[in-house]
Order: sequence, then C-alpha cells, then structure tokens
Amino acid sequence: MYSRLKIFSGTANKELAKEVTSYAGVPLSDAEVFKFSNDDTFVKINENVRGNDTFIIQATPAPVNDNLMELLIMIDALKRASARRINCVIPYYGYARSDKKDQPRVPITAKLVADLITVAGADRVITMDLHADQIQGFFNIPVDHLFSIPIFTRYFKANLNVDNLVIVSPDSGGANRARSLAKRLNCSLAIGDKRRTGNDDQSEIMNVIGVVKDKDTLLFDDIIDTGGSLTKMAITLQEHGAKSIYAACVHGVLSDNAIQNIENSPIQKLFVTNSISLTEDKKKCSKIVQLSIAELLAIAIKKIHLEESISILFR
Repeated sequence: MYSRLKIFSGTANKELAKEVTSYAGVPLSDAEVFKFSNDDTFVKINENVRGNDTFIIQATPAPVNDNLMELLIMIDALKRASARRINCVIPYYGYARSDKKDQPRVPITAKLVADLITVAGADRVITMDLHADQIQGFFNIPVDHLFSIPIFTRYFKANLNVDNLVIVSPDSGGANRARSLAKRLNCSLAIGDKRRTGNDDQSEIMNVIGVVKDKDTLLFDDIIDTGGSLTKMAITLQEHGAKSIYAACVHGVLSDNAIQNIENSPIQKLFVTNSISLTEDKKKCSKIVQLSIAELLAIAIKKIHLEESISILFR
C-alpha cells in the first residue's frame, strides 16, 4: 500500500521527521544534505524515486534562508530524479508575517516564498497554523493547512483544570484562534488590547477585555518570537488578578532573549509544539513543555498519499 511512498527530511528538524516516519510505519528515505566550504548547499537523493509519491519534511525557522534554499534544492533534486509527485511538509512557514503590503515600498515576502516553492517544482504544500490564512491563496498548487488546536485541546483537558480556565488572546488579531480553543475547552474568552506606542514601535498592553480575576488563564498565540508581547500580557493579567498564568504558542521561534523573558515572567508554563526544533539550552528551560505534532503529520501524509480526505484531522 505504501511501497510508492517516500519521506525525506531536510536538516531543519530531523527529530520530527524520524518521529513522523515512526508513526507512519515508513522508513525515512536516504538523502545527503550538506554544505561545501564555499557555503553552497548540496543535496543528493540516495535511492530510486522514479514514479514515487515523495514528501519532504522541512520547516523554515532560523537560519531561514539556509533552510528555505535547502527545501528548494531538495525539490529540484526530486524533480530531476523523476518523482511522480513532490509534497512539501512545512510545519513552520518562515516569512509568514510578511503577508501584506502595510507600508510603502515593502515586499510581500510570504508570497515570494510561495512562488519559489511552486516554481521549484512542488506539487503540494502541507503546513501548520499559518500566521495569516490568506497565505494559502499565495500558492497556485494545493495547500493543506493543518491546525494544532486538537493537540492542545487533548493535552489541556488531561492536564489543566479547564473548569476555571479563561483563554486569552494577546491581541484582537488572534481572537479567532483563541476563540476556537476556548470553544473546544468550553471556556470563556478574554482579549488583550495591545497598542503600538512610541517611535520605536514597541508594544504595550493597555487593557484586558474580559474577566480574568481569580481565574486560571491561558495565553494562546500562533508564534512566540522574542516573547516581549506575550510576557507583557502576562504581567497585565497578573495586575488584573489572574490566579495562574499559562501560555501556549504553536511555533516556538524563541529568538534573541526569549528564554530570559519567559523565565522572568509570571508565566508558569509555556506549551509549544515541535514544529521547530528546540536547541539544548532552550530544552533546559523548566517552563517550556513541548507537544508533538508527529502523529498528526503522519496521518496527513498517509491520507494524502492514498488520496483520502483529511477532514478528520480538524475534529
């Protein structure tokens, strides 16, 4: 049934790829990926893929450009090796926040990346929790947009007291995402009123819309980068009398001084998925709990290979 299924991995998140293939019951296919001394990336597919349905698991976190080029080169290598179909599994889509022209003379880089992936020869993209839903429309090939909310829902129902829980969106832009989780957990919703202040474009939380006093609160967002906005929101919740403060973000970018910000914040636990591989120093942070998306991706890959519906993954 799966004799024509091949799953390859770039170097961005080998651990996740191995976990996915373990769930799928398919061996990880053999490919060499390395850099020459002049910094050129080289890819060699070490097994026959002619007529096969191939999947490349490659997120594009930092170093974003290196990981993106690696993905494009792997697509080209498989295309030239006569793969029947090339599916790109991109758990974290780099440049996703450059999704609109909101200033004069700026690019829409998320669209450019979509064009690069398409022109390189990809037939399909499978991704998770895009920063903006319209990015799906940047592609002229099918996009399967998966969501981690079912994974978070199962975990929180088993490990948190949801009877006293309030889901909090750090700003109005993420309200729909937070509302979806709140609905699944049968919890109430609160929204942070975040405003940009000053010439340095720093964010400041001005208010909380909703009742959080004496409540267990869970901040929910798609990406945590430096953690500045999230930790400011946590302080605001503390000032408004929240009983406890947790945070959950799908993609743990955790750049710059994010770990220090989290450690010094009122956040008791930060839940992230393994869409991005955590470095050893980040794994040592006692507040971070990582949930796996491997089973979700494995089911999606097998269903797509068999041309079956993946709607079950959204329940």
